[in-house]
Amino acid sequence: MIYSSNDSAIILSVKITPNASEQCVKGVITSADGADFLRINVVSVPEKGKANKELIKFLSKELDIAKSNIEIISGESNHFKKLKINSTSPFIINKLEQWSAL
Repeated sequence: MIYSSNDSAIILSVKITPNASEQCVKGVITSADGADFLRINVVSVPEKGKANKELIKFLSKELDIAKSNIEIISGESNHFKKLKINSTSPFIINKLEQWSAL
């Protein structure tokens, strides 16, 4: 499962691929320890937080939520990240379920 949720937030596990040719969701990848991550490509280079900013902007647009409601809680300088989404709207849950099926 690429995410977990409680009453007020969703924790999303992401594997980001910077410097890609296009910005998109590429499906789900399972790590060696069995954890699932949503694979997302971004065009930005991984320097000075550019790729992280693009990731948050992309998710904000796709999930129809303000950028201020998405924060990186772990993996700031790593390809594997955990993001906190301060919402549990059915639209967001549905979108994450669609991405999980890719």
